[in-house]
Amino acid sequence: MHFTKKTVSDKRSDLIKNLKSKKLLRFPGAYNPLCAKLIAEIGFDGVYISGGVMSNDLGLPDIGLTSLDQVSYRSGQIARVTDLPTIVDIDTGFGNCKKTVEILENKGLAGCHLEDQISEKRCGHLDNKELVSKEEMVKKIKESVAAKKDNNFLVIARTDANSVEGLDKTLERIKAYEDAGADMIFPEAMKDETEFEKVRKVVKGYLLANMTEFGKSKLLDKKQLENLGYNLVIYPVSTQRLAMQNVEMGLKSIFNDGHQNNIIDKMQTRKRLYELVEYEKYNTPDKKITDFSTEGHE
Repeated sequence: MHFTKKTVSDKRSDLIKNLKSKKLLRFPGAYNPLCAKLIAEIGFDGVYISGGVMSNDLGLPDIGLTSLDQVSYRSGQIARVTDLPTIVDIDTGFGNCKKTVEILENKGLAGCHLEDQISEKRCGHLDNKELVSKEEMVKKIKESVAAKKDNNFLVIARTDANSVEGLDKTLERIKAYEDAGADMIFPEAMKDETEFEKVRKVVKGYLLANMTEFGKSKLLDKKQLENLGYNLVIYPVSTQRLAMQNVEMGLKSIFNDGHQNNIIDKMQTRKRLYELVEYEKYNTPDKKITDFSTEGHE
């Protein structure tokens, strides 16, 4: 019970319709369902689920250690709490692209992206990555596209080739991936406007830009990305970074001061939390346990 109004089919068709509008769609990363509800309330276009964030959340590095069960379960939890379309990172496909796409469709996702690294992958903004061949990635894309039951489910092909093979080889891979049926192209670790622009010139369809902090890409704003012709932008780790920085500072304050009085103003209030989880909507007439109002709470 999350008081959502749209079906999974509605969310996917909304995403396709919004992509056709040519405006830039913004998808912040959600590290949990509550964060997704906040993304929706603020008014963003969709929700993104990062494989790196999911690894971090489990206390693991982003090197392909998460499983399909872990990713699909958590992404399903996140996707179902809002009326926004949700896209998830599936790394290299978990060894079976057909099964992965089928499960994610059933979990209510609007799309996923698949990358061309070897299974012992690493974060897209680190050096020393290794790629599978162009032919192997094309095979994975075709397998993923063929597995779709809803044509509006997006199969997004990510290439990490720029920092491994250079931009010219990256463009060759992008053309092959689009020809293989990818619904959207995700060129990872583009350095600046010039590289983003060169990708746009060879791609016929939709393009995704990754604006992750502390990485190889220059952080471009909404207007710049729109002018470059990109259709969707993700901010994959921003919310987790914001949360963990503040959690760390707060815990240090409690440890050093012996109390939390000095950081109360840094915390989400009880009232705000209850508003976000829509506490009052769970009220049932004549049942005191659910007779609740946010009024009177700070």
